[in-house]
Amino acid sequence: MGKIKISAGDVVVQARLYDNPTADAIRDRLPIEGRANRWGDEIYFGIPVAVEEAPDANDVVEMGELGYWPPGSAFCIFFGPTPASRGEEIRAASPVNRFGRVEGDPSVLKAVKSGEKVTVEKVQEG
Repeated sequence: MGKIKISAGDVVVQARLYDNPTADAIRDRLPIEGRANRWGDEIYFGIPVAVEEAPDANDVVEMGELGYWPPGSAFCIFFGPTPASRGEEIRAASPVNRFGRVEGDPSVLKAVKSGEKVTVEKVQEG
């Protein structure tokens, strides 16, 4: 488990990591920087982490979830419908390994534009 801070432009959110191998692999590589790509209400960017698709990977995720997209080695933040969504669901391009969730209101991420620098770092707890 543990917390991370995600900064992009003027937006800063914290997220809690799940207890799974994908979260462990990403936490071990922090801090990570990338450039935001927008796909509907998803931000994604490539990261230097290689993890296989998890047995419980899914293309439908919940608001505020963090996902790792194995085909593109990408860190994904979901905060609303994407072009692949059907109705109100939040759907990734293909199955992602869910590894954390944004704390608070993830809709603040709508202010992040493609090309902005994104920094992900550990938060010291306690």
